[in-house]
Formats: sequence, C-alpha cells, structure tokens
Amino acid sequence: MTGLLTRAEQAVSATTMARTFGARLKEVTSGDATHLVIFKDNEPAAVLMGVQTYQAMLDELADLRAERLAVERLRSLNEETTVSLEDMEARFR
Repeated sequence: MTGLLTRAEQAVSATTMARTFGARLKEVTSGDATHLVIFKDNEPAAVLMGVQTYQAMLDELADLRAERLAVERLRSLNEETTVSLEDMEARFR
C-alpha cells in the first residue's frame, strides 16, 4: 500500500466520509484531490477517485501488461522462423 497517501488531507475516516460524502465527492470530481483514502478502524479500507483518474490508471495498467507480454515474446524470438513485415504484408495482398 505504499504511495496511498502523499498528504494528510487525502485520508478520511469512514465515519467522516459518511457524514460529508457530497463534499468529499466534489473534492475528487473537481480535481481538488486526486483520490481519498478511506480508513476504517485505523486501516485503509477503500479509495475514492474520479472516473478520469480511474480510467487513466486502467489504461496505464493495460499498457504495462502489453509491454510485459512484448518483452516475454521477444525473449523467445527465433530469427530463423520470424517473418518480416514485408513478407507478411505480401501474404495478405
């Protein structure tokens, strides 16, 4: 859970969150806060973030997974059986 909190203002108790949800939601959706970490029993329990932040996180995760897959595939690349781009394009003309 490293990096959940970079500022104390990003932490909110579950009780406070329940009482001030509208204001907290506005903080996140307006961009005043990138995310809020909701604590229950002094432990991080949930994270509230805006849709744009969440989508950016999903996009970055997908990019990292694709990059990892490409690196794994490059390790097993066999020059003798690899087809060049030009040859592949010629096959589909």
